[in-house]
Amino acid sequence: MKRTAIFIMVVVLLLQVVVGCESNKTTEQVQTKQYADFTFDVKPETFEVFVERDGVKESASEPMPARKVTNVQKGEQEITWSYPDDQLDVSIKKKEEHLQITLISTGTESFSWPTVKGSSYMLPLGEGKWIPADDSKWQSFLKEESLSFAESFSMRFFAVNKSEYALMYVVDNLFNNTVDFAVDPTIAFTFSHEFPTINPDKTYGFRLYVTDNDPVSVAGVYKRYVKEQGELLTLAEKAKANPNIEKLYGAPHFYLWNKSFLSVDDVKWNALKTKLNENFIRALEQILASNGEDGKESIQQFREIQKQDYVADYQKKAILSGLNYAMRSCELYNPKVFTNVDEKAKELIGKGIGSLTESQLYDLNKRLLKSVLQNVVPPVEQWGNADSTDLLKEMKAAGIDQAWIGLPDWTAAYMKPAFIQQANETGYLIASYDSYHSIHKEENPDWNTAIFKDKSLYENATISKKNGEKKAGFLQQGRLLNPTLSLPSVKQRMEEIMSNDVAFNSWFIDVDAAGDFNDDYSPQHTTTEAEDMRAKLARMDLIRDEKELVIGSETGNDFASRSIAFAHGIETPVIKWADPDMRKNKQSPYYVGGYWSPAGEIPERYTKQVPIKEEYRHVYIDPAYSLPLYKLVYNNTVITSHHWEWASLKIKGEVGTRMLKELLYNVPPLYHLDKKMWDAEQQLITNYLKVWSPFHKKAVQHEMADYRVLSEDRLVQKAVYGDDLQVIANFSEQDFTYEGQVVKARSALIINGNDKQTFLAPSE
Repeated sequence: MKRTAIFIMVVVLLLQVVVGCESNKTTEQVQTKQYADFTFDVKPETFEVFVERDGVKESASEPMPARKVTNVQKGEQEITWSYPDDQLDVSIKKKEEHLQITLISTGTESFSWPTVKGSSYMLPLGEGKWIPADDSKWQSFLKEESLSFAESFSMRFFAVNKSEYALMYVVDNLFNNTVDFAVDPTIAFTFSHEFPTINPDKTYGFRLYVTDNDPVSVAGVYKRYVKEQGELLTLAEKAKANPNIEKLYGAPHFYLWNKSFLSVDDVKWNALKTKLNENFIRALEQILASNGEDGKESIQQFREIQKQDYVADYQKKAILSGLNYAMRSCELYNPKVFTNVDEKAKELIGKGIGSLTESQLYDLNKRLLKSVLQNVVPPVEQWGNADSTDLLKEMKAAGIDQAWIGLPDWTAAYMKPAFIQQANETGYLIASYDSYHSIHKEENPDWNTAIFKDKSLYENATISKKNGEKKAGFLQQGRLLNPTLSLPSVKQRMEEIMSNDVAFNSWFIDVDAAGDFNDDYSPQHTTTEAEDMRAKLARMDLIRDEKELVIGSETGNDFASRSIAFAHGIETPVIKWADPDMRKNKQSPYYVGGYWSPAGEIPERYTKQVPIKEEYRHVYIDPAYSLPLYKLVYNNTVITSHHWEWASLKIKGEVGTRMLKELLYNVPPLYHLDKKMWDAEQQLITNYLKVWSPFHKKAVQHEMADYRVLSEDRLVQKAVYGDDLQVIANFSEQDFTYEGQVVKARSALIINGNDKQTFLAPSE
């Protein structure tokens, strides 16, 4: 902001503090240089704060329009004042290493401070970004952008690079904050805080640190702050409670898509029509009528193949879709249709269809279908093996000894419990995707996380805005469930899932670690963002502790770092959600694909390889603008990977770059697999894992001890883990010599003690 009035008061406090030095004897701690003495002064009428270190004076906050100031009080180490027109009190107190700045509302509903400007910024957007203030692509990307601080910033700070040092704000109150960017003539941003009427906490504020102008120093300051708050819990400490956490060391992450009973290879297609009697088809018609256009298409193809001496691929998909849908129905059994069932089916029928668990129902329905199709399909125990148990055997045989496996939901486990058991026996972690974010009024088996047994929740436990309207759920479907009222349903769901004889040893909970907090203005269950956060942590902790599962969640912002062991989304978040070329325009080369998939295949959204626009490549992918801020604090605390929409192979032309970055930043690659994808990508994946897995297994057990940019174009970077493990990544097209060692173009040099290994990124 520009100065709009003559200053009516200048208060100068010259306070010098000698700060003790930390030992630099070990690289087992993130290194930071000594704090230097600094002084500050402040102009209350414009709330402009100045800091001076080593004779260099900088503005820590841009001036606001001048306003009336009262109640100025100053002491040896602090100053306080009031803005009567804004109904706000301000306090600034010098501590040993920082300024403590506190703003207290005496009536105002919101306030915006500070506005900061610098030559560049170090921001924990996801893993971390270095943003030059005059960069045109960043300016375009951030123009008029307003971000939720709790959701968009993975850690509670932002750092502004000045000429000789950095000014770092650590945010005291995580909730009800937004960051608004301006880009003309260069990038600047303003931090704003809302004081909700329902929240008795009327304060927000910052610790303002003066530190060296590099990410290692900034991360070191923040890490000490986290330790001071008692919030740092390492993986080794977490593994004392659950040793299965150690299975994450050296483990790539896979989503396996075996969400169907029958696969195309399970059916003898030429013989199928000989088994489709009229009674059976009519029974299917009644069930598939509830599946909309897909159900109609399935029935049509059942009829069409009766007239043909072949079955086309599109017909196979439609028929499998229909059969797989019907086998999830509790209305499939009809004694007039299924007259020749086996003994196991008779036993299950005898228990009463309504009393069966979901896995028992699926077992029955498979046996019912087998009784009709007979030798057209294999024994039910072998259904879907290609994308499940057989795939696990091939992964193990290919040398993948450790892996985290995620399922799109728990029904895949009910379809084939033996698959979950085999994953356990193979030594892998296996989890289901789960969510307690959205709740739907109407049941949809394809969105089972939004279905709850307690039907009163939709009206009585959903979040209201200030105006009384209900907040919509994901994709504007349904409503948002208030997490403070969710625990009984969480317990009920988990008890039901784990009683279905499925041996999960891990669990993935969507959204809970993403910083998506909400105030709920419902009079019956008023809830603040802080209470929302605590409830989300409580339900993750409940699942983790009561079921002894290795917990992960979306994004993994650091408020959840004690609760989770892994996270998906910090390394590559969802890229520009609102861009219609990526989400709506199916003719665009950038269209990422839809969620729907025929016959249980991997949805196009996860398999379709697409390029991204140059602006997004610059912002999200280009290593020149990336910083390992999160890793410098939490490398041996939380294992972070990509969002599942942007898996390691998703971005055309960037697979090699992302491999190098996964090595540099010690990030597990994330893949979507079924038999078809495994056959296509096995060699690429396994060749990479031979290098990545042993590196990660060691690196993840240490802190990231150092990080350096080695080249002027920022395309050669070095990371150090512990005392004797380092990796130098050369993202450029030219060889680079570092300390007498040639690091080849598009390669990573791994130095493990006296051993050296080079990984060459594949060409695309």
